[in-house]
Amino acid sequence: MLEEQPLQVVGVVNAYAAIQARHVGFKSIYLSGSGVATASYGLPDLGMTSLADVLVDVNRICAVSDLPLLVDCDTGWGGALSIARTIIEMERAGAAGVHIEDQVQEKRCGHLPGKQIVSSDEMCDRLKAAVDARYESEFVIVARTDALASETMSEVIDRATAYIESGADVIFLEAVKEIEQYSVLKKSVNVPILANITEFGVTPLFTLDQLRAAGVDIALYPLSAFRAMSKAAESAYAEIREKGSQIGILDAMQTRAELYENIEYDAYQQRVDAILESRSG
Repeated sequence: MLEEQPLQVVGVVNAYAAIQARHVGFKSIYLSGSGVATASYGLPDLGMTSLADVLVDVNRICAVSDLPLLVDCDTGWGGALSIARTIIEMERAGAAGVHIEDQVQEKRCGHLPGKQIVSSDEMCDRLKAAVDARYESEFVIVARTDALASETMSEVIDRATAYIESGADVIFLEAVKEIEQYSVLKKSVNVPILANITEFGVTPLFTLDQLRAAGVDIALYPLSAFRAMSKAAESAYAEIREKGSQIGILDAMQTRAELYENIEYDAYQQRVDAILESRSG
């Protein structure tokens, strides 16, 4: 059973963001493939980052956060054996689940034109490889489908049904344009469905009440905080560059005390002090 309805899952791009998400009360967090590409490597989300690249961030986040982490695994990074390794490594790193999509290997952002998808059979093979590889049954396999951009809703539902039969625990319907599409999907499947509420894409910014009424189980906000951070950073850089001082933007900054409280600085310092005292004694 989900703790919330819908469960809000918020994107984090690094370990400190995961700490901040926990402090404001989120119950689950997410690592976006686009976020890894952009925030960690300065690259566009065009399938240029690898399993190893994503695992760096997964390990860092899971080292400081006990919140369940859902990880964007693109197309799984290869064939059946590579997908199996992806699942094994994600579990080992501490992730609670992953989503795998039905785009071709040369994937692109789900809210941009020109997406190409593989056959339902090929996606089912990806999911079967993922399900067979997981060690813990609680590890969640989410099937993302980008088929809505090129297929009818009936065909999308046929895909979702096949994905569930192949072992998917959750269906992630990407690039939804109408709230009713969630309702139609929910009536046709017997697993939770995920709504991706990302800004500046083709999906309207539906509210929790709207999503709840449509039967959505999980509401994902993949890059909201990252976009806000990025805009704030640009403003800060511009202020310092143009005015030669940061005095005018201090009110927009997190204070040193607030930062230290979030990362439990005093607790770490007390441990160091205790070690030093024991040595001197």
